[in-house]
Amino acid sequence: MNLFTHIKELLSKNEKFCKDGELFKNNVVEAALKLDIELVKLLLTDDKAKETFFSDIEGVMVFDKVKFQNFVSNKKFLPDSYTAFKNKIGLTANREFLTDSKEVVLDFPYKDCVLEGGQTKEDQKRKEIFWNETLAPDDIDRLFEPKAFTNWKKYDKDGEHEVTNISLDDNLIIKGNNLIALHSLKELYRGKIKLIYIDPPYNTGNDGFNYNDSFNHSSWLTFMKNRLEVAKELLSNNGSIWMNIDDNELPYLMILCDEIFGKENF
Repeated sequence: MNLFTHIKELLSKNEKFCKDGELFKNNVVEAALKLDIELVKLLLTDDKAKETFFSDIEGVMVFDKVKFQNFVSNKKFLPDSYTAFKNKIGLTANREFLTDSKEVVLDFPYKDCVLEGGQTKEDQKRKEIFWNETLAPDDIDRLFEPKAFTNWKKYDKDGEHEVTNISLDDNLIIKGNNLIALHSLKELYRGKIKLIYIDPPYNTGNDGFNYNDSFNHSSWLTFMKNRLEVAKELLSNNGSIWMNIDDNELPYLMILCDEIFGKENF
């Protein structure tokens, strides 16, 4: 059962919010804004709702009404596009395009999603799934959980050897999906990496990056955002990250990096 169906069934327990299978969205949003006691109590009775919309602060459960309002306000809880963002790339402030605010970030379709983005020929034949952070937290958690590395091989000046042990002093080459590899290394190497160098797909139409023709740029940006966010966690305070890219996506990548790493760190 997805989160939309789960929350709808939960709200149906109170006729104030749902009756005969019909969700009274306005009532729910208004109740959330007012921190309605009935709504908060109802959500607190459910472990999944509590995990998604509440934060435990020293034993006190704090309701994130903004997150809940965004969830309920979107198209039938985001079933069509699996994203809270418009199908348009552009500069936004406070989730609106080109407002008077000078605090602007780059928003794009699927920004609130995770793209596994396998790069093998076999992966390119499959239909990529954009896991939404709100609707598919369990799937994302499973994707990001550390994975066991298999098929170890050890090489030195004398050639290949059987692997008997691995130490932190060994140099590792990891073959596989870089998003999964980065999250698998995160717990051990968080804040310890001095240098990261990446050579991502240039998204020129000739480099094999074939995800979602309708939103080619936004798919690429989602791909990059997912990896840069975990890369930042690995970097030490004085570490640096270098990206090899051409002009096709450079402007968008620079704005994305400003948002993730901060303009002052460019």
